[in-house]
Amino acid sequence: QLELVESGGGLVQAGGSLRLSCAASGRTFSSYAMGWFRQAPGKEREFVAAINWSGDSTYYADSVKGRFTISRDNAKNTVYLQMNSLKPEDTAVYYCAATGTYYSGSYYYTSEYSYWGQGTQVTVSS
Repeated sequence: QLELVESGGGLVQAGGSLRLSCAASGRTFSSYAMGWFRQAPGKEREFVAAINWSGDSTYYADSVKGRFTISRDNAKNTVYLQMNSLKPEDTAVYYCAATGTYYSGSYYYTSEYSYWGQGTQVTVSS
């Protein structure tokens, strides 16, 4: 069982930066691949970024590639999403998610994830 709690959201001007954190409970955090998704009002939840359980592979949506960076610190049971050059279209609720243990897949689909956080709001003003 894994519990996920996001933090770090807020209001930022276009071009600014934010770093989201997702703290996980459980002693086996290092065995879970982790992902970030987002959902804007009236839209479906979409993939943003993922990192495999070992931390040596990362994956990004085309819309954030080159601007966002996902990383993990297994000693702190935390995954991060560094967001730079933010745009108004990045405005959404951002969710942290975890797959099953030692899972390997595309990481792109919500159905691949077994655990979800409550989300943190990111608002980018123009």
